[in-house]
Amino acid sequence: MAVVIRVSDVSKEFKLHHDKSLKERIINLRRTETIEPFWALKHVGFELEQSHTLGLIGANGSGKSTLLKLIGGILTPTHGYVERRGRIAALLELGAGFHSDLTGRENVFMNASILGLTRKQTEAYFDAIVDFSGIEQFIDNQVKYYSSGMYVRLAFAVAVHVEPEILLVDEVLAVGDEPFQRKCMEKIKGFQREGRTIIFVTHGLDTVRQLCDRVIMLEKGEVLVDGKPTEALRAFRERYAPEVDADEEGDIRGTRQIEIVEMRFTDGDGQPKERFEPGDRLGFDVVLDPHEPIDDPVVGVAIYNHLDTLMYGTNTMLRNVDLGRVDHRKRVRFDFGQVPMVEGQYFVTVAVHNRDETVQYHWLERQLSFKVFSPTAEPGVIHFETTIEVADA
Repeated sequence: MAVVIRVSDVSKEFKLHHDKSLKERIINLRRTETIEPFWALKHVGFELEQSHTLGLIGANGSGKSTLLKLIGGILTPTHGYVERRGRIAALLELGAGFHSDLTGRENVFMNASILGLTRKQTEAYFDAIVDFSGIEQFIDNQVKYYSSGMYVRLAFAVAVHVEPEILLVDEVLAVGDEPFQRKCMEKIKGFQREGRTIIFVTHGLDTVRQLCDRVIMLEKGEVLVDGKPTEALRAFRERYAPEVDADEEGDIRGTRQIEIVEMRFTDGDGQPKERFEPGDRLGFDVVLDPHEPIDDPVVGVAIYNHLDTLMYGTNTMLRNVDLGRVDHRKRVRFDFGQVPMVEGQYFVTVAVHNRDETVQYHWLERQLSFKVFSPTAEPGVIHFETTIEVADA
Protein backbone atom coordinates (compact mmCIF):
# COMPACT_ATOMS: atom_id res chain seq x y z
CA MET A 1 0.00 0.00 0.00
CA ALA A 2 1.27 3.48 -0.91
CA VAL A 3 2.93 5.70 1.69
CA VAL A 4 1.03 9.02 1.86
CA ILE A 5 2.95 10.68 4.73
CA ARG A 6 6.67 10.39 5.43
CA VAL A 7 8.20 12.18 8.43
CA SER A 8 11.98 11.86 8.19
CA ASP A 9 14.20 12.69 11.19
CA VAL A 10 12.17 15.82 11.98
CA SER A 11 13.18 18.24 14.73
CA LYS A 12 11.53 21.58 15.50
CA GLU A 13 13.13 24.38 17.51
CA PHE A 14 11.37 27.41 18.98
CA LYS A 15 13.00 30.43 20.61
CA LEU A 16 11.87 31.29 24.14
CA HIS A 17 12.36 34.98 24.92
CA HIS A 18 12.84 35.86 28.58
CA ASP A 19 12.42 39.60 28.10
CA LYS A 20 9.53 40.86 30.19
CA SER A 21 8.50 43.69 27.86
CA LEU A 22 8.86 44.99 24.30
CA LYS A 23 11.25 47.66 25.58
CA GLU A 24 13.54 45.03 27.12
CA ARG A 25 13.43 42.98 23.92
CA ILE A 26 14.55 46.01 21.85
CA ILE A 27 17.30 46.86 24.34
CA ASN A 28 18.50 43.24 24.42
CA LEU A 29 18.16 42.76 20.68
CA ARG A 30 21.78 41.61 20.26
CA ARG A 31 22.01 39.70 23.53
CA THR A 32 21.57 35.97 23.05
CA GLU A 33 21.44 35.14 26.77
CA THR A 34 17.82 36.35 26.91
CA ILE A 35 16.83 33.74 24.30
CA GLU A 36 16.52 30.07 25.19
CA PRO A 37 16.19 27.38 22.51
CA PHE A 38 13.32 24.94 23.01
CA TRP A 39 13.13 21.73 20.98
CA ALA A 40 9.45 20.83 20.63
CA LEU A 41 10.33 17.77 18.52
CA LYS A 42 13.54 15.75 18.38
CA HIS A 43 14.38 13.30 15.57
CA VAL A 44 10.83 12.11 14.91
CA GLY A 45 10.41 9.74 12.01
CA PHE A 46 7.67 7.47 10.68
CA GLU A 47 5.77 6.51 7.54
CA LEU A 48 2.00 6.27 7.26
CA GLU A 49 0.33 4.27 4.53
CA GLN A 50 -2.95 5.08 2.83
CA SER A 51 -6.21 4.11 4.61
CA HIS A 52 -4.69 4.03 8.09
CA THR A 53 -5.85 6.04 11.11
CA LEU A 54 -3.01 7.25 13.34
CA GLY A 55 -3.49 8.61 16.86
CA LEU A 56 -0.97 10.98 18.45
CA ILE A 57 -1.06 10.91 22.24
CA GLY A 58 1.05 12.30 25.05
CA ALA A 59 1.00 14.71 27.95
CA ASN A 60 0.52 18.45 27.39
CA GLY A 61 3.66 19.89 25.83
CA SER A 62 4.82 16.58 24.35
CA GLY A 63 4.83 17.94 20.77
CA LYS A 64 1.60 16.44 19.37
CA SER A 65 0.12 19.62 17.91
CA THR A 66 3.51 20.78 16.63
CA LEU A 67 3.92 17.50 14.76
CA LEU A 68 0.43 17.79 13.28
CA LYS A 69 1.16 21.35 12.09
CA LEU A 70 4.39 20.16 10.46
CA ILE A 71 2.50 17.40 8.66
CA GLY A 72 -0.13 19.92 7.57
CA GLY A 73 2.48 22.36 6.26
CA ILE A 74 1.58 25.07 8.79
CA LEU A 75 5.10 24.91 10.26
CA THR A 76 8.41 23.95 8.67
CA PRO A 77 10.92 21.63 10.37
CA THR A 78 14.19 22.97 11.75
CA HIS A 79 15.82 19.70 10.68
CA GLY A 80 14.52 16.83 8.58
CA TYR A 81 11.62 16.89 6.16
CA VAL A 82 7.96 15.91 5.73
CA GLU A 83 6.51 14.43 2.53
CA ARG A 84 2.77 14.33 1.81
CA ARG A 85 0.78 12.92 -1.06
CA GLY A 86 -2.85 13.89 -1.59
CA ARG A 87 -5.19 16.71 -0.62
CA ILE A 88 -4.99 17.55 3.09
CA ALA A 89 -7.81 19.01 5.16
CA ALA A 90 -6.60 20.18 8.56
CA LEU A 91 -8.68 21.08 11.60
CA LEU A 92 -5.84 22.21 13.81
CA GLU A 93 -7.13 24.96 16.05
CA LEU A 94 -10.29 26.90 16.70
CA GLY A 95 -11.10 29.28 13.86
CA ALA A 96 -7.92 28.55 11.87
CA GLY A 97 -8.43 29.85 8.34
CA PHE A 98 -11.42 32.00 9.35
CA HIS A 99 -11.53 35.80 9.25
CA SER A 100 -13.50 37.27 12.12
CA ASP A 101 -14.88 40.19 10.09
CA LEU A 102 -16.29 37.97 7.35
CA THR A 103 -19.61 36.16 7.54
CA GLY A 104 -19.94 32.41 7.87
CA ARG A 105 -20.89 32.21 4.18
CA GLU A 106 -17.83 34.20 3.11
CA ASN A 107 -15.56 32.14 5.34
CA VAL A 108 -16.85 28.91 3.83
CA PHE A 109 -15.76 30.07 0.38
CA MET A 110 -12.44 31.44 1.64
CA ASN A 111 -11.63 28.34 3.70
CA ALA A 112 -12.61 25.99 0.88
CA SER A 113 -10.35 27.88 -1.53
CA ILE A 114 -7.45 27.54 0.93
CA LEU A 115 -8.10 23.79 0.94
CA GLY A 116 -8.00 23.70 -2.88
CA LEU A 117 -11.61 23.92 -4.05
CA THR A 118 -12.75 26.16 -6.89
CA ARG A 119 -15.68 28.51 -6.35
CA LYS A 120 -17.85 26.26 -8.52
CA GLN A 121 -16.97 23.21 -6.41
CA THR A 122 -17.66 25.13 -3.20
CA GLU A 123 -21.06 26.23 -4.52
CA ALA A 124 -21.88 22.59 -5.21
CA TYR A 125 -20.95 21.61 -1.65
CA PHE A 126 -22.28 24.73 0.09
CA ASP A 127 -25.75 23.49 1.07
CA ALA A 128 -24.31 20.22 2.41
CA ILE A 129 -21.68 22.13 4.41
CA VAL A 130 -24.23 24.41 6.01
CA ASP A 131 -26.63 21.54 6.69
CA PHE A 132 -23.89 19.50 8.37
CA SER A 133 -22.82 22.46 10.52
CA GLY A 134 -26.38 23.06 11.74
CA ILE A 135 -25.93 26.86 11.88
CA GLU A 136 -28.07 27.87 8.87
CA GLN A 137 -29.66 30.65 10.91
CA PHE A 138 -26.29 32.36 11.52
CA ILE A 139 -24.51 31.69 8.23
CA ASP A 140 -24.71 35.37 7.13
CA ASN A 141 -23.49 36.74 10.49
CA GLN A 142 -19.86 37.70 11.08
CA VAL A 143 -18.03 34.80 12.67
CA LYS A 144 -16.61 37.04 15.41
CA TYR A 145 -20.06 36.73 16.98
CA TYR A 146 -19.99 32.91 16.82
CA SER A 147 -19.59 30.74 19.89
CA SER A 148 -16.65 28.34 20.03
CA GLY A 149 -19.01 25.48 19.22
CA MET A 150 -20.30 27.27 16.10
CA TYR A 151 -16.71 27.87 14.95
CA VAL A 152 -15.93 24.16 15.24
CA ARG A 153 -19.16 23.10 13.53
CA LEU A 154 -18.51 25.25 10.48
CA ALA A 155 -14.77 24.52 10.29
CA PHE A 156 -15.30 20.77 10.53
CA ALA A 157 -18.14 20.87 8.00
CA VAL A 158 -15.87 22.59 5.45
CA ALA A 159 -12.93 20.25 6.16
CA VAL A 160 -14.89 17.03 5.61
CA HIS A 161 -16.69 18.24 2.49
CA VAL A 162 -13.58 19.10 0.46
CA GLU A 163 -13.09 15.34 -0.09
CA PRO A 164 -9.58 15.15 1.44
CA GLU A 165 -7.31 12.16 0.98
CA ILE A 166 -5.74 13.06 4.34
CA LEU A 167 -7.63 14.48 7.33
CA LEU A 168 -5.74 16.04 10.25
CA VAL A 169 -7.76 16.61 13.41
CA ASP A 170 -6.52 18.28 16.60
CA GLU A 171 -8.31 18.35 19.97
CA VAL A 172 -10.79 20.98 18.73
CA LEU A 173 -13.63 18.45 18.39
CA ALA A 174 -13.92 18.38 22.17
CA VAL A 175 -15.44 21.87 21.94
CA GLY A 176 -18.59 20.69 20.13
CA ASP A 177 -21.67 19.40 21.94
CA GLU A 178 -22.34 15.67 22.26
CA PRO A 179 -24.77 15.31 19.30
CA PHE A 180 -22.31 17.10 17.01
CA GLN A 181 -19.41 14.98 18.28
CA ARG A 182 -21.41 11.87 17.38
CA LYS A 183 -22.06 13.29 13.91
CA CYS A 184 -18.32 13.96 13.50
CA MET A 185 -17.43 10.44 14.60
CA GLU A 186 -19.89 8.99 12.09
CA LYS A 187 -18.32 11.10 9.33
CA ILE A 188 -14.83 10.01 10.32
CA LYS A 189 -15.86 6.35 10.34
CA GLY A 190 -17.31 6.93 6.87
CA PHE A 191 -13.92 8.28 5.78
CA GLN A 192 -12.28 5.15 7.17
CA ARG A 193 -14.61 2.93 5.16
CA GLU A 194 -13.72 4.95 2.05
CA GLY A 195 -10.00 4.32 2.64
CA ARG A 196 -8.93 7.84 3.59
CA THR A 197 -5.95 8.54 5.85
CA ILE A 198 -6.61 10.22 9.22
CA ILE A 199 -4.32 11.56 11.95
CA PHE A 200 -5.77 12.44 15.36
CA VAL A 201 -4.36 14.45 18.21
CA THR A 202 -6.47 13.81 21.27
CA HIS A 203 -6.49 13.24 25.02
CA GLY A 204 -9.54 10.98 24.61
CA LEU A 205 -8.02 7.55 25.00
CA ASP A 206 -11.35 5.82 24.38
CA THR A 207 -11.61 7.62 21.03
CA VAL A 208 -8.10 6.45 20.14
CA ARG A 209 -8.96 2.86 21.02
CA GLN A 210 -12.18 3.05 19.02
CA LEU A 211 -10.89 4.67 15.83
CA CYS A 212 -7.13 4.16 15.44
CA ASP A 213 -5.21 1.19 14.09
CA ARG A 214 -1.86 2.73 15.06
CA VAL A 215 -0.78 5.09 17.85
CA ILE A 216 2.35 7.16 18.42
CA MET A 217 3.03 8.33 21.96
CA LEU A 218 5.24 11.39 22.34
CA GLU A 219 7.09 12.60 25.39
CA LYS A 220 9.12 15.82 25.45
CA GLY A 221 9.24 15.83 21.66
CA GLU A 222 10.45 12.26 21.22
CA VAL A 223 8.67 9.11 20.12
CA LEU A 224 8.22 6.86 23.14
CA VAL A 225 5.91 4.24 21.59
CA ASP A 226 4.89 3.55 18.00
CA GLY A 227 2.60 0.57 17.71
CA LYS A 228 -0.83 -0.90 18.22
CA PRO A 229 -3.40 1.10 20.22
CA THR A 230 -3.42 -1.42 23.08
CA GLU A 231 0.36 -1.17 23.49
CA ALA A 232 0.47 2.63 23.35
CA LEU A 233 -2.52 3.25 25.60
CA ARG A 234 -1.16 0.84 28.18
CA ALA A 235 2.18 2.67 28.15
CA PHE A 236 0.40 6.01 28.49
CA ARG A 237 -1.70 4.85 31.45
CA GLU A 238 1.33 3.34 33.13
CA ARG A 239 3.32 6.53 32.72
CA TYR A 240 0.65 9.09 33.48
CA ALA A 241 -1.71 7.20 35.75
CA PRO A 242 -3.32 9.57 38.27
CA GLU A 243 -1.85 9.12 41.70
CA VAL A 244 -4.12 8.72 44.71
CA ASP A 245 -3.18 10.17 48.07
CA ALA A 246 -4.69 8.59 51.16
CA ASP A 247 -3.53 11.56 53.23
CA GLU A 248 -5.30 14.19 51.13
CA GLU A 249 -7.77 15.72 53.58
CA GLY A 250 -9.92 17.26 50.83
CA ASP A 251 -11.14 13.77 49.91
CA ILE A 252 -11.85 12.66 53.48
CA ARG A 253 -14.81 13.63 55.67
CA GLY A 254 -17.09 12.32 58.39
CA THR A 255 -17.59 12.32 62.14
CA ARG A 256 -14.89 9.64 62.68
CA GLN A 257 -17.00 7.79 65.23
CA ILE A 258 -15.91 4.84 63.13
CA GLU A 259 -12.76 5.11 61.01
CA ILE A 260 -11.71 3.15 57.97
CA VAL A 261 -8.15 2.29 58.96
CA GLU A 262 -7.27 -0.18 56.22
CA MET A 263 -8.48 -0.99 52.71
CA ARG A 264 -7.02 -3.00 49.87
CA PHE A 265 -7.92 -4.79 46.67
CA THR A 266 -7.54 -8.54 46.79
CA ASP A 267 -7.86 -11.66 44.68
CA GLY A 268 -11.15 -12.44 46.44
CA ASP A 269 -9.47 -14.68 49.00
CA GLY A 270 -7.84 -11.86 50.92
CA GLN A 271 -4.48 -11.79 49.13
CA PRO A 272 -3.49 -8.22 48.09
CA LYS A 273 -3.64 -7.56 44.35
CA GLU A 274 -3.60 -4.35 42.26
CA ARG A 275 -3.38 -5.61 38.66
CA PHE A 276 -6.15 -7.66 37.11
CA GLU A 277 -7.26 -9.06 33.78
CA PRO A 278 -10.89 -9.29 32.67
CA GLY A 279 -12.27 -12.46 34.24
CA ASP A 280 -9.95 -12.38 37.27
CA ARG A 281 -11.60 -12.50 40.65
CA LEU A 282 -11.81 -9.11 42.34
CA GLY A 283 -12.10 -8.53 46.07
CA PHE A 284 -11.93 -5.54 48.40
CA ASP A 285 -11.23 -5.51 52.14
CA VAL A 286 -12.22 -2.72 54.52
CA VAL A 287 -11.12 -2.63 58.20
CA LEU A 288 -13.25 -0.57 60.59
CA ASP A 289 -12.03 0.83 63.91
CA PRO A 290 -14.80 2.27 66.14
CA HIS A 291 -14.03 5.03 68.63
CA GLU A 292 -17.34 4.32 70.32
CA PRO A 293 -19.83 1.45 69.94
CA ILE A 294 -22.06 1.91 66.86
CA ASP A 295 -25.14 -0.18 66.11
CA ASP A 296 -25.50 -1.60 62.61
CA PRO A 297 -23.36 0.77 60.49
CA VAL A 298 -23.40 0.42 56.70
CA VAL A 299 -20.24 0.05 54.60
CA GLY A 300 -20.45 1.06 50.94
CA VAL A 301 -18.08 0.80 48.00
CA ALA A 302 -18.30 2.63 44.64
CA ILE A 303 -16.00 2.00 41.65
CA TYR A 304 -15.36 4.75 39.05
CA ASN A 305 -13.43 4.79 35.79
CA HIS A 306 -10.91 7.46 34.72
CA LEU A 307 -13.75 9.68 33.44
CA ASP A 308 -15.39 9.58 36.88
CA THR A 309 -18.24 7.44 35.53
CA LEU A 310 -19.77 5.22 38.19
CA MET A 311 -19.12 1.63 37.12
CA TYR A 312 -20.68 -0.09 40.15
CA GLY A 313 -21.73 0.64 43.68
CA THR A 314 -23.08 -1.43 46.55
CA ASN A 315 -23.17 -1.55 50.34
CA THR A 316 -23.80 -3.99 53.16
CA MET A 317 -27.43 -2.89 53.56
CA LEU A 318 -28.24 -3.46 49.86
CA ARG A 319 -26.68 -6.93 50.11
CA ASN A 320 -28.65 -7.69 53.31
CA VAL A 321 -25.54 -7.97 55.48
CA ASP A 322 -25.99 -6.80 59.08
CA LEU A 323 -22.79 -5.70 60.85
CA GLY A 324 -24.55 -5.68 64.20
CA ARG A 325 -23.00 -3.70 67.05
CA VAL A 326 -19.47 -2.61 66.14
CA ASP A 327 -17.46 -2.07 69.33
CA HIS A 328 -14.10 -3.43 68.17
CA ARG A 329 -12.14 -3.70 64.93
CA LYS A 330 -13.94 -5.54 62.13
CA ARG A 331 -12.94 -6.53 58.62
CA VAL A 332 -15.60 -6.30 55.90
CA ARG A 333 -14.70 -8.37 52.84
CA PHE A 334 -16.35 -7.70 49.46
CA ASP A 335 -16.09 -10.33 46.74
CA PHE A 336 -17.18 -8.88 43.39
CA GLY A 337 -16.61 -12.08 41.44
CA GLN A 338 -15.01 -11.83 38.02
CA VAL A 339 -13.70 -8.46 36.80
CA PRO A 340 -16.31 -7.22 34.31
CA MET A 341 -14.41 -4.15 33.02
CA VAL A 342 -12.20 -3.57 30.01
CA GLU A 343 -8.64 -2.28 30.28
CA GLY A 344 -8.16 0.91 32.27
CA GLN A 345 -7.54 2.42 35.69
CA TYR A 346 -10.38 2.35 38.22
CA PHE A 347 -10.83 4.27 41.46
CA VAL A 348 -12.76 3.38 44.60
CA THR A 349 -14.74 5.52 47.02
CA VAL A 350 -15.47 3.90 50.39
CA ALA A 351 -17.87 5.11 53.06
CA VAL A 352 -19.32 3.98 56.38
CA HIS A 353 -22.56 5.61 57.54
CA ASN A 354 -25.76 4.91 59.46
CA ARG A 355 -28.69 3.11 57.81
CA ASP A 356 -30.61 6.20 56.71
CA GLU A 357 -27.40 7.99 55.56
CA THR A 358 -28.02 11.00 57.80
CA VAL A 359 -24.63 10.53 59.48
CA GLN A 360 -21.40 9.91 57.57
CA TYR A 361 -18.93 8.29 59.94
CA HIS A 362 -16.07 8.19 57.46
CA TRP A 363 -15.91 8.92 53.73
CA LEU A 364 -12.80 8.26 51.63
CA GLU A 365 -13.17 9.45 48.03
CA ARG A 366 -10.91 8.03 45.28
CA GLN A 367 -8.25 7.05 47.81
CA LEU A 368 -7.30 3.78 46.12
CA SER A 369 -7.13 2.47 42.56
CA PHE A 370 -6.57 -0.74 40.64
CA LYS A 371 -5.71 -1.45 37.00
CA VAL A 372 -7.18 -3.84 34.49
CA PHE A 373 -5.03 -5.08 31.59
CA SER A 374 -6.68 -6.83 28.68
CA PRO A 375 -4.97 -9.00 26.05
CA THR A 376 -7.47 -7.71 23.46
CA ALA A 377 -8.40 -4.18 22.35
CA GLU A 378 -12.03 -4.11 23.39
CA PRO A 379 -14.11 -0.94 22.94
CA GLY A 380 -16.70 0.08 25.51
CA VAL A 381 -16.57 -0.20 29.30
CA ILE A 382 -17.85 -3.71 30.06
CA HIS A 383 -16.10 -7.01 29.37
CA PHE A 384 -18.12 -10.08 28.45
CA GLU A 385 -16.76 -13.60 28.26
CA THR A 386 -17.95 -13.90 24.66
CA THR A 387 -17.88 -17.07 22.60
CA ILE A 388 -18.77 -17.13 18.91
CA GLU A 389 -19.95 -20.12 16.96
CA VAL A 390 -20.32 -20.39 13.21
CA ALA A 391 -22.58 -22.98 11.60
CA ASP A 392 -24.37 -23.52 8.33
CA ALA A 393 -27.74 -21.80 8.32
